[in-house]
Amino acid sequence: MTNLAGKWALITGASRGIGYHAAMFMAQQGCNLVLHSRDTKHTEQVLSEVKSLGVEAYSVSADLGDTEQVTAMLRKIDANGTVIEILLNNAGIQVAYRDEYVKTPASDFTACFQINTIVPAMICYHYLPKMMVRGFGRIINTTSGIALEPQQAGYSASKAALDKFTIDLGSKVHNTDVLINLTDPGWCRTDLGGPNAPNAPESSVPGVVVGAFVNDKKSGRLFRAGDFAGMSLEGAVKQAETIESPY
Repeated sequence: MTNLAGKWALITGASRGIGYHAAMFMAQQGCNLVLHSRDTKHTEQVLSEVKSLGVEAYSVSADLGDTEQVTAMLRKIDANGTVIEILLNNAGIQVAYRDEYVKTPASDFTACFQINTIVPAMICYHYLPKMMVRGFGRIINTTSGIALEPQQAGYSASKAALDKFTIDLGSKVHNTDVLINLTDPGWCRTDLGGPNAPNAPESSVPGVVVGAFVNDKKSGRLFRAGDFAGMSLEGAVKQAETIESPY
């Protein structure tokens, strides 16, 4: 299992839900954190909580719907001298549930692809070359198991595109100590998942972050958080490392 104590992780959408619980879990393992949200006011609570665990952390902001803001955020992190070795692309949107799915507007696709596919790709492209030069890195892209629901076409298509992007990109670092994998938190009671979801957001850990701790040089895999619910981190890593890559 990889020891991440003292390493820096960037978590997008860290102010609440899955991102909040991922941030707390990573801090408990001694990982330093850069916490993203649309406004740094949104991460004040989680920033205070992770710092109380003895790690270094700070917040950054960007509206992920604006690529210029994303670029500025990445430049700010670089200017701070922070070496990001773990990336959790957690932030995402689901803009609407369309009962009249054949009337789904194009804007559903453009909005979802911007935040769920294009921005994670931008951030991967920013950090992957640096990880490859250093010979170490962990990238985890958050997907969704939603299928056969044209009512959520923009969202599900954007996540399917992210899956394809992640698997293809991972093929370039497979068998190295730079690992690129996917996680599916499952249907959780978050702002995105809604109050009727069957799973508590805290059930998503350690599954949503297990890809940061595996140490077997395999990329392109999907780690479903529900498969690791209730496990210790050590047990989760051991199980995760039995999952085959697609290459």
